[in-house]
Amino acid sequence: MKAVGLYEYLDINDPKSLLDIDIPMPSNPTGKDLLIQIDAISVNPVDVKVRAPKDKTESPARILGWDAAGTVIAIGDQATLFKPGDKVFYAGDITRPGSNAQYQLVDERIVGIAPTSLTATEAAVLPLTALTAYEALFERMGISREGADAGKSILIIGGAGGVGSIAIQLAKTFGKLHVIASASRPESESWVRNLGADAVVNHHEDLSTQLKKTPFPEVDYIFILSGTDAYFPQLSQLIAPFGKITSITETKQSHHLDALKTKSATFSWEFMFTHAMFKTKDMIKQHHLLNFIAQSIDQRLIKTTLTHNLGPINATNLKRAHHLIEAGHVIGKLALAGFST
Repeated sequence: MKAVGLYEYLDINDPKSLLDIDIPMPSNPTGKDLLIQIDAISVNPVDVKVRAPKDKTESPARILGWDAAGTVIAIGDQATLFKPGDKVFYAGDITRPGSNAQYQLVDERIVGIAPTSLTATEAAVLPLTALTAYEALFERMGISREGADAGKSILIIGGAGGVGSIAIQLAKTFGKLHVIASASRPESESWVRNLGADAVVNHHEDLSTQLKKTPFPEVDYIFILSGTDAYFPQLSQLIAPFGKITSITETKQSHHLDALKTKSATFSWEFMFTHAMFKTKDMIKQHHLLNFIAQSIDQRLIKTTLTHNLGPINATNLKRAHHLIEAGHVIGKLALAGFST
C-alpha cells in the first residue's frame, strides 16, 4: 500500500525528510482493532514535533499522522462498536503507525462515527483537536458541559489554531462561558470572533493590561495552547482565586507553582494520547467523546475548523503542511484527501 514515511528525522527542507513509499498492508485486525481505509487526513503540530531532527533512524519506515477520516474494512474478533462499511474519524495512538497511509489499524475504543453532514476532509481535521479541547475544558478544568458555570470567563491563549478553534466553540456553546481568545493578526482575530469569542487580546502584548480593559481583569479558566514558558510568569496575575489552568505545550524552563498558591489555583496538563499510550481502563471515553462531537456537528451546534485542503496525500503536500505549521501562522486546520494514483 502507499504511504508517506521517514527513515531519518530531518529538517523539512531535506529531500529525505518525508518520502513516498510502498509498505505492506496491515495484518487482519485482531482483538478490538479496526482495519480502516484512509479517506482524508489532517496535520497537527505533533507531527512536526515528532519529525523534528534527532539522532535516530527507523527501519522499517515510521508512518506519522494523527488525524483521519475513513471507512472500516474489517474488525477484530473482540470489536463490537463498528461494522465494515462504517464511516469513522479518529486521532489514533502515537505509539502505533499513523494515518499517512492507505490503511491503518486502530483500537475501536478511540474511534468515533464520523459526522454525516461533513465530507471526509471536513471531518478529518476534528478528532485530535476536539478530544484535546474537550478533555481540557470539561475534564481537566472541570467546566460543566451542561452550562452550570455560565457567565464565568476563560482565556484561550492561541485561539486561532486547531485546538483553540474548537475550544472556543465548546466553551461558548456548552460551557456558556465568556470567551476571551488571543490572536495577533487581523485575519486570526476575525476567525476567533466568528467562532464565538466575546473578546480578543493580542498574545504578543501584556495580557494583564489588556484583560483590565474587559469585564474580566482576572479569569476563572486559562487554556494555554502555545508558549507555556512565555506565559507562565503572568498566570498568577491573570487567574482568579480558585481558578484552573491547563496547558498542552511542554516547558523547557523550570517554573515555581508557588506563584499560584495564594489564589489556590490549579495547574494541569492535557495530553490527548494518554488514554491510548497507557491503555487506561476508561479509554473508551474517547469513542463516546468523538460521537458527541459528531452529533454536535450534525446538529449544527459547532462546525468544522477546516481552512485549507492541500490536495492528495503525498510527500510533497505533507512537506508543505509541515512547512506551514512550522511557520506558526496556520489558522484553523489543514487537510489532505486521497492518494494520488
